[in-house]
Amino acid sequence: MNRRNFYLSALALAGAAAAGTWAVAAETKGAALDPAQAGPDYLVQGEYLGTLKGGRRVGAQVIALGNGTFQAVFLPGGLPRDGWDGQTRIRVDGKTEGSETRFGKPGGGWNGSVMANSLQGETDRGERFELKKVVRQSNTLGMKPPAGAVVLFDGTNADAWQNGKVEDGLLRCGTRTKQSFQDFTLHLEFRTPFVPLARGQARGNSGLYLQDRYEIQILDSFGLDGKDNECGGIYRQSAPSQNMCLPPLSWQTYDIDFETARFDADGKKIKDAVVSVRHNGMYIHDRLHLSSVTPGGGKNREDATGGPFQLQDHGNPVYVRNVWVVEKK
Repeated sequence: MNRRNFYLSALALAGAAAAGTWAVAAETKGAALDPAQAGPDYLVQGEYLGTLKGGRRVGAQVIALGNGTFQAVFLPGGLPRDGWDGQTRIRVDGKTEGSETRFGKPGGGWNGSVMANSLQGETDRGERFELKKVVRQSNTLGMKPPAGAVVLFDGTNADAWQNGKVEDGLLRCGTRTKQSFQDFTLHLEFRTPFVPLARGQARGNSGLYLQDRYEIQILDSFGLDGKDNECGGIYRQSAPSQNMCLPPLSWQTYDIDFETARFDADGKKIKDAVVSVRHNGMYIHDRLHLSSVTPGGGKNREDATGGPFQLQDHGNPVYVRNVWVVEKK
């Protein structure tokens, strides 16, 4: 991983908020789409990284749960795909009291407090730590379409989409492409809303259907375990190899390589569809064989024909931008 390309300063996020970069009218109750109007809980949530007193690295993902309540997920070794061991999670509840957000209880396991973009505390062994807030960014964010690519959305219009809605230069999920595709490489950038009081499938839910058959989940799954019904998962077929979900209101990327299923002259399937998915620049599925379609798509069976991309409308204000595809002949 190119760490330099994957991190931004916390000031960059604050600057984007002040500029109103993501200002779109919220349509879901309690959903914030502009960081500048998301409230104080938004400023506490996010990723923190630092070291224990002895020099060992540790990361934390702080999840906002609404009304000043939080959960901190401590990750020994660092953050996902940046040092974390991929297994150990220490979850600690927290609450804002005045200007300080406190987690756990002193002397009772992992504990700490957040003030001014710093999470300080101690482990269950009494080891002191100080973690600084970091803002990670996909190293494929803003990737330009190569020569020969089909640009599906560049912020100017939704001509490539059926009844597509453009709001402040973003495409609202709840549409399909007019064109169908078979083998391809796809780039798509998406953003989930900040809905701290929501839980599970009500928290920024959408989905990207390939050929209107196979769904790559889009969901605010920041800090969760990474299951097949969470962000990056392929429902009932495969969980992501690691949860690479960034905090809500972050722009995230999917870079997907897809080979359609093959059939013989009698219509019998002789090869599964195969997909590789990079979430925020990191592989979460590597040449995964898809044995069947995902429920909820427009095409409920596999055959030799291609199909459109569907951006699922699940009642949440989820938006995409910079969408392009390169067809493989």
